[in-house]
Amino acid sequence: QVQLVESGGGLVQAGGSLRLSCAASGSILRINYMEWYRQAPGKQREWVATITSGDNTGYADSVKGRFTISRDNAKNTVYLQMNSLKPEDTAVYYCKVNLVPDPENFMRDYWGQGTQVTVSS
Repeated sequence: QVQLVESGGGLVQAGGSLRLSCAASGSILRINYMEWYRQAPGKQREWVATITSGDNTGYADSVKGRFTISRDNAKNTVYLQMNSLKPEDTAVYYCKVNLVPDPENFMRDYWGQGTQVTVSS
């Protein structure tokens, strides 16, 4: 089985910074891409950022230039450095990891439990 454990959320003032972490553990043969999503109250979950196995990255326009996604392959961990935070960044942040768990199975997506980020004005 695969588990994703997120950490790093909290309450911060506008203009501040937070760093989220998401560590994958369990049966992992290969990690393909790793992503962050977020869901604000009353809104649909939206994509925030992606990092591939080759360290290519992509960002939603709303966070480009403020957020940075990175990964530590040795630790099976993905990070989201969030700077210049705005009240509209308030949401539950979820990591999603696409991986192959073992040679007998195809790749699939796994989701973290979510971590709350609240930005006060």
